[in-house]
Amino acid sequence: MAKYSEKAEDKVEESVHERKQGTLKSGSGKKVTSRKQAIAIGLSEAREEGAKVPKKAEAKKRAIKKTAAKKSTAKK
Repeated sequence: MAKYSEKAEDKVEESVHERKQGTLKSGSGKKVTSRKQAIAIGLSEAREEGAKVPKKAEAKKRAIKKTAAKKSTAKK
């Protein structure tokens, strides 16, 4: 499981609480109803503030592909 800093946990907790109250809005201005989306918004805000948060899933996939490509070219 990913480890988050205290600041990141607070941000996620805050955004999930806002979703429950019905006051959390996405970038487009629509009300957020999804729990996963609320967590993603909290992590994104924590990243912007400089909290320790693991990379996004897409960034991890790109990093894995780069290292795999380097290894295969090194073997040849």
